[in-house]
Amino acid sequence: MLVADDVRSTALAGDVRPLILHVIHQLRTGGLENGLVNLINCLPESRFRHAVVCIEDFSDFRHRLERGDAPVIALHRSQIGVWRLRKALFSLCRRLRPTIVHSRNQSGLDALLPARLAGVRRCIHGEHGWDVNDLEGRQVKPAMLRRLHSPLVDRYITVSDHLRDYLVERVRIAPQRVVQIVNGVDTARFCPSAEPGRSGLPDGFRGRDALVVCTVGRLQPVKDQETLLRAFALLVAGGRPEARLVVAGDGPMRTALVELAASLGIADRCWFPGTVSNVAGLLRNCDVFVLPSLAEGISNTLLEAMASGLPVLATAVGGNRELITEGENGWLFEPRDVATLVRLLSRYVDEPAMLRDQGRRAREMAVTRFSLPTMVGRYQAVYEELCNRT
Repeated sequence: MLVADDVRSTALAGDVRPLILHVIHQLRTGGLENGLVNLINCLPESRFRHAVVCIEDFSDFRHRLERGDAPVIALHRSQIGVWRLRKALFSLCRRLRPTIVHSRNQSGLDALLPARLAGVRRCIHGEHGWDVNDLEGRQVKPAMLRRLHSPLVDRYITVSDHLRDYLVERVRIAPQRVVQIVNGVDTARFCPSAEPGRSGLPDGFRGRDALVVCTVGRLQPVKDQETLLRAFALLVAGGRPEARLVVAGDGPMRTALVELAASLGIADRCWFPGTVSNVAGLLRNCDVFVLPSLAEGISNTLLEAMASGLPVLATAVGGNRELITEGENGWLFEPRDVATLVRLLSRYVDEPAMLRDQGRRAREMAVTRFSLPTMVGRYQAVYEELCNRT
């Protein structure tokens, strides 16, 4: 067991604040993880304590947690095996005595039985999206696992209608047990640039009046950045050599994507900055955001791009369809549909007025419908309800 901070800080003598024990697969750069960090940072410190348990491990991303009483614990299931993992989770729950265990996605299910056996009285389970191996939630085993664990769950939280329908129709969870809470975005931090210029990009990367296309996310198969690279190569070959592409993030596909850019002849027009600490600053220096994922819950980066005043192009999967109103703040396209993506990008080059109008509407939608305070308030309401029932 690897502990990033002192676990004893969660159990100070006389501290009557409820402890929320969050269980996730890993605490690394990602949408789910970003949402968790925002939630912990924004919930009233006077009301709740927090601890984060990673089924696998964590990275320096944990330093985004601002709370001094929120330890991060890694259990490394792939190294110790599932039974030792469950024993470790049982021991943690006995020692920390959380008021609520809040697990997320399939790997988080392993925490539910140990928590109940250790005396935890309230459990929440969240569904945030799909993996590349089960893009639409059609596999039998994952649905069965969720069904078998359902008696241990007091409340389900989903980030999209798509995931809510999955729980109700596929897993057969009673609708009244499911709460939908859409991700929120910090619209003060993520906002359009007040001054012209592209200072956040490499020197000489962007030519005069060039369209800068951007995507941000973990470089892994389910995010399918390959489709974006192929579409961008066709955009350039079709007479748009001034266009530029930023592929921000890190992950197992990084080397393959860099090599693909070289093989397509667009390496000098692409920038792979790796993990970016100032995503808000990066987005303010781009023109269009593209999310080519094969599956999504509710994408934090899509919301961040909207709040930054960028029109958004995204695949018509999962929660993307709930964020994009076609022709208003962007467009949808089918997964791996390179030709349609090229056509949509070309429209933004040819119609700069449309690009500006859609960017303005995207910002308005983020502010009015997807604010961070709204998300935090809804989570707090669920936590308060369950705390009052203990």
